[in-house]
Formats: sequence, structure tokens, C-alpha cells
Amino acid sequence: MSEELADFGEFVQASLPGLLRYGHALTGNPHDAADLVQTVLEKIGSRWTHVQRKAADPLAYVRRAMANAHISRWRRLKRESLVADLPEQRTAEPVDPFEHEPLWQALRELPPRQRAVIVLRYYEGLSEAEIASSLGVSTGTVKSQASKAISTLRSKIGSISGGRDDW
Repeated sequence: MSEELADFGEFVQASLPGLLRYGHALTGNPHDAADLVQTVLEKIGSRWTHVQRKAADPLAYVRRAMANAHISRWRRLKRESLVADLPEQRTAEPVDPFEHEPLWQALRELPPRQRAVIVLRYYEGLSEAEIASSLGVSTGTVKSQASKAISTLRSKIGSISGGRDDW
């Protein structure tokens, strides 16, 4: 039993930075990302041996669970309000190197479904059919949401870069 826990602990230690970055891309801010990662790892940790037996790639399994948990959350809430700053900052937190990155800012401003489609397509590398299955929508919806999101990203990045369209 302790060896199984050690394996899970090693997995978490090795993959936590990447999972936090992935969560940040999904949620749009580091605080919700940390909550998402914690919630998913808490659920998966209790059945780690089952996950290791059934999943060919446990990291992919955890990422998929994170995407599903995030999608379930915004389906319940239906509305998301992202804020750039916390209301009260008592300690100096490390500066996020991507905070002022134009693409990151434009991605954060996308509606939750469009952001989820873009993250699942270009970060996770899923096909349109896999995204549709994961989000519970049709493939056509995935295509239209991706098209709208890319169009929005192009216009926002284009206005920042002085109208150059290098995409």
C-alpha cells in the first residue's frame, strides 16, 4: 500500500508544474487552476491503482479529468467572471510571465466554451470528434466555436501587432 502511495506522490511531484500550467490555460487564472488541479488529484489519488491499470498514460487521463471537471463547473455556473487582480493581496506573489502576453490575454477573454475548444485542440491535441465527445456537443459546434475563437484571437492580436496578420 505504501508503495502505491509513493508512486502517486512521485507522479504528482513530477507532473504538478505541467498540470498547473494546463489548468491555468483552461481556467484563465492561477488560483482556479490550483483549485482544479487539487480537486482532480484528490479524486484520482483515492483510486490511483485503478487508474494505473486502466489508463495507458496516467498524465493524459489526469488532463482529461481536469478538462471534464472544468467543463462541468462552467456548465453549472453558466457564467464566469475573471478578474486580473485579487481584491486583497497580502503577500507578494510571483509574477506570472505570461500575464502580459497578448495571446494569453486574448485567450483569457474568450468565452469559456471557445477557450475550452482552443485549449483541448491546440494544447491537448485532441481531434474535433474527441473534443465534441468531451464537451457533449456536436462536431459542428466544435468547428464553429473554434472558428469564432480563432477569428477573435486574430483580431485581438492583429490590433495589438499593428494590423500584421502573421497567422
